[in-house]
Amino acid sequence: MKIHEYQAKDILKDYGVAVPAGVAADNVEQAVEAAKKMKENGTSLFVVKAQIHAGGRGKGRTKNSDAKGVILCKSIDEVRDAAESLLGDTLVTIQTGEEGQKVKKIYVTDGVDIEQEFYLGILLDRAKSKNVIMVSTEGGVEIEKVAEETPEKIIKEWIEPGMGLQHNQARHLAFALGLEGDAFKKAVKFIMALYNCYVETDASLVEINPLVLTPGGDVYALDAKMTFDDNALFRHKDIQELRDESEENPVELEASKHGLNYIKLDGNVGCMVNGAGLAMATMDIIKLSGGEPANFLDVGGSANVETVKNGFQIILEDQNVKAILINIFGGIVRCDRVANGIIEAVKDPEIAEKVENVPIIVRLQGTNAKEAKEIIDNSDLNVISAVLLKEAAEQVSKVLAA
Repeated sequence: MKIHEYQAKDILKDYGVAVPAGVAADNVEQAVEAAKKMKENGTSLFVVKAQIHAGGRGKGRTKNSDAKGVILCKSIDEVRDAAESLLGDTLVTIQTGEEGQKVKKIYVTDGVDIEQEFYLGILLDRAKSKNVIMVSTEGGVEIEKVAEETPEKIIKEWIEPGMGLQHNQARHLAFALGLEGDAFKKAVKFIMALYNCYVETDASLVEINPLVLTPGGDVYALDAKMTFDDNALFRHKDIQELRDESEENPVELEASKHGLNYIKLDGNVGCMVNGAGLAMATMDIIKLSGGEPANFLDVGGSANVETVKNGFQIILEDQNVKAILINIFGGIVRCDRVANGIIEAVKDPEIAEKVENVPIIVRLQGTNAKEAKEIIDNSDLNVISAVLLKEAAEQVSKVLAA
């Protein structure tokens, strides 16, 4: 689950992580009032930031006003202008694609004097089964670009499970950023607090880009990105309440409500598979056969009539889908039951109308696979059976070329 920057900073503050003062606003007047109160507290420079679930806001532009997603303001009037240009407009960034995302909320924050920018991120290194903390002197730049062009500028520390972040590791990371004196001590404290926040909130990612050093030697999280492990949210009701469904893909959101794991892609072959590994293999074989997967869809261990029907509805929301490949391994559930479920789902009037011109290729392997193939072959529907995964992919390419 993703949250907004202002929400992430509220959480970070609770764990003693230094962040600039800021207030979220839903409308222009709220933004202006927030800036006035901040000015009373000594703020002379403001930053107005669009709040959307996408990175690259600083380089992004709104469709109508051509405003940047992050605007530096020197007065209350400029804060008002910035709020008016962002709220209600659509911000397009490198991560949103051309369609962009509508800005419904902004964040008015203290404009911090910056002497130097750094990068700091924490996530799970799945290859080593350990949490890893990464720092770089190349703050304010996409970390993927740094990793590709100058990987030596990324310094990492892996945390031993059960031990937690050691003080000497935090010191090593602060040294790697070239800090010294009070700034060094504050950076060590910052890193220790941030890792504590990451662990205790069951976060899957905490990214501070940029982490900034001020001329006075203070260290702040100028930006903050946090995502959380969905499977651990039952332990964090307060964090779960921060979910902003309006920022999520509506089809992916609908799929999650049916217990389906769905991610939209850019291809034209809809995929319905049980098991994440098999889903990845299915997408690979589609590409190797000349096709392009339109989605990742894992229906889980069971594939009954209701599951298959919901899967069809989700897949067919994508107008680019020209064929559907169903690839099910019958281990927990028998293949003949899955085949009957597919036939019943396709016969459903609501589904039948949508799949009339969309060929369906079904590959069922496992318990009672032979019986399942016979059911599909004798259905008299626009459903094609296949035995091998390669054969199924080739059938997809064939119907697309027809």
